[in-house]
Amino acid sequence: MSEEARAKVRLEIAHVLFLDIVGYSTRLTDEQQALVDQLNQVVRSSDEFQKATATGRLMKIPTGDGMALIFYNSPEQPVECAMEISRVLRSHPGLPVRMGVHSGPVSAVTDVNDRINAAGVGINLAQRVMDCGDAGHILLSKRVAEDLQQNGRWRPSLHDLGEVEVKHGERVHVFNFYTEDAGNSEPPKKVPQAKAIQPAATVRSSDRIEPKRARFSICVLPFANMSGDREQEYFSDGITEDIITDLSKVSALEIISRNTAFTFKNKPVDVRQVAGQLRVSHVLEGSVRKAAGRVRITAQLIDGSNDSHVWAERYDRDLNDIFALQDEISRAIVDALKVKLLPEEKKAIERRGTENVDAYNLYLMARESYATGFEGDGRRNEAIIRLCRRAVEIDPNYAEAWALIAMAEMLLRSTSGVGGDGGLAAAERALELNADLAEAHAVKARILSEEKRHEEASREIETALRLNPESHQVNKCAALLKFRQQRLEDSIRYFEKAVALEEGDFGSSGMLITCYTALGNREAARRSAEITLARAERVLARDSNNGSAMGHGSDALAVLGQGERAKEWMGRALLIDPENMTMRYNFVCALANHLNDKEAALEMLGPAFEKMGKGLINHAKIDPDLNPLREDPRFKEMLAAAERRVELTS
Repeated sequence: MSEEARAKVRLEIAHVLFLDIVGYSTRLTDEQQALVDQLNQVVRSSDEFQKATATGRLMKIPTGDGMALIFYNSPEQPVECAMEISRVLRSHPGLPVRMGVHSGPVSAVTDVNDRINAAGVGINLAQRVMDCGDAGHILLSKRVAEDLQQNGRWRPSLHDLGEVEVKHGERVHVFNFYTEDAGNSEPPKKVPQAKAIQPAATVRSSDRIEPKRARFSICVLPFANMSGDREQEYFSDGITEDIITDLSKVSALEIISRNTAFTFKNKPVDVRQVAGQLRVSHVLEGSVRKAAGRVRITAQLIDGSNDSHVWAERYDRDLNDIFALQDEISRAIVDALKVKLLPEEKKAIERRGTENVDAYNLYLMARESYATGFEGDGRRNEAIIRLCRRAVEIDPNYAEAWALIAMAEMLLRSTSGVGGDGGLAAAERALELNADLAEAHAVKARILSEEKRHEEASREIETALRLNPESHQVNKCAALLKFRQQRLEDSIRYFEKAVALEEGDFGSSGMLITCYTALGNREAARRSAEITLARAERVLARDSNNGSAMGHGSDALAVLGQGERAKEWMGRALLIDPENMTMRYNFVCALANHLNDKEAALEMLGPAFEKMGKGLINHAKIDPDLNPLREDPRFKEMLAAAERRVELTS
């Protein structure tokens, strides 16, 4: 069986228990670790935890100040587990823990034996629900509460707190779960950013809970590219993403995220099955045909309960009408569902980064290149800059294009020392045009990090995460920033999410190998290597000369015990793409840390140190993969010479 067949991403509904330690960030480092160790012991003492672990139907994800436990059988599992943990916590008064439970879609990377990484709406909403509580609370999402109501045993323990505003302007409908047996706290009398809430004592346990009418929920499936040209796929994907973004601005709709929706790309789907799997009321599907200055879009909104068409239309327009067409589709869906569109939501939908279709088309091409390539590929970054520079020549006020220029220029300067000011002017121009553009804040954080301005960089990345926590680019930037700050556990959390958000991202899974190896988690490192190799092989099947894929792929092969094959990839890649400094750097990591060939690593590193940029040199100074080389006088001399070179040229 090929490595590609062994590692794949699977999406399914899971039941998530999210826990964290209240006041964790205010504690001293040693005390933080002691609390986390204590929480791990408490969780492991749960019978429900042990039972799910024994059957292989549980995934545990550490989050720094807590964890997410993902169950796959029923929503009762995480609630039972939370009750058991709450009972044990009675004897640990110094361990203030809050918990949240939600059922929803979770994408998990799997191999033939076990699950590895996970991300998705199910995990995110469990955390949002938990954030509404204080120490001692077990809070449930409305979805979980409705499931539990089917069993009369649970009804007396459910207390409706109504809708609560949480981070990023989201609203969640939460229930407090309280039993005297578990001894968990009554509901919070105040919830951050929320309306005042009556304590549970005012709710009679005999009262029946009448859930409010749910908002409509929609999954926008990737629109099929009907142009007869695979190279036009960037356009159909771009249309899909923009429709998802537009509909997400309507408060009366719940829209499945882009990363979850795109797991169905190029796959035959049964609409009713998709609706049931994701628990959505409707599914939007369609196709795009673009040719000779014209665009034809077909779209249909389908009721997931009975597979009937709620609305369907075909548009045949001039390509210059594409923005009006997107607005028209969004309004038609809102009208078909008889949803009220607020004035500010109408304005938000109509607000575009550009009104020029030529600039938009160029940006979509550049965005696709960034999403499906590798950050260290200099040729790709140069192409992105050319595309986006032309876009801003056409429309100087196109903030998204400026932000992508900044990213590509930063990467060029980081890896090879070229790229002007490293993208700072472009990033600031993007923020001048749109201060709420998360990707612009994220790239500015990366640029500041290159200059070791870590406090400023941290503020920028926090803003980016607040504005768009589901952005692949934002999460990858956050992961690299935490890595440079040597906060590996935090880095893992964001790299894992980046891996789940973009199936083509072999760079983030490659970085997980480094992080898990440094922390001594060999099994997780091996699993990350399997993901990386599978993704690299998929890229090489399309582009056999992709040195960047061979760079991370060779490291994965080394971890998986395929040393000879790893060296074969290295030899071939050096002939094909000898100037790819990031590729060479990854070969050094594989040789030094996984193949135990110190001499070959130093020989490979010499030419790379002579050409690599300041960012990659700073990375080498803290990268644990190079620890086997650090005490060698030759390594110290090469690193010092490289630092002197970049200081003279900066």
